[in-house]
Amino acid sequence: MSGSANGRQAVENPERLANVAKTDSLEVVPGFAHEKLEGWIPELAGEEEVRQALEKAFDYRGDVTLTRKDGSKIEGYIFDRRTGKTLSDSVVRLYPKDSGEKLSVAYSDIAALAFTGRDTAAGKSFEAWVKKYWEKKAAGEKDIQIKPESLE
Repeated sequence: MSGSANGRQAVENPERLANVAKTDSLEVVPGFAHEKLEGWIPELAGEEEVRQALEKAFDYRGDVTLTRKDGSKIEGYIFDRRTGKTLSDSVVRLYPKDSGEKLSVAYSDIAALAFTGRDTAAGKSFEAWVKKYWEKKAAGEKDIQIKPESLE
């Protein structure tokens, strides 16, 4: 036996690493794909299309631009929506890009919707993080820290 316990280099067990990678892969829901909405301008032809588009806008992690029926535009981040029985009873709440106030806009007042801001969550899934970790590990890096990138 060569060397003492103190003098040995810690060597990862390849079988253990394979098991960890397999376990990590289970953290991702099979069949789930992040929908690319950035740049999308949905057609708001009917009530159901309006409701579906605003539901996606609520889940979107970037700014959207709402065009009201009076022609005014609001760009901002949607943080809440309250759905009622009709479009007039339903509202979307957002933080305008150029203001700290909160605005409420009735679904019935929205003529158009565009996903204009950068999706800050695109490519930042847990699966992407794990992939980066294993790439760095395979390259022999030590003390691996994968930090989130700036939102600015």
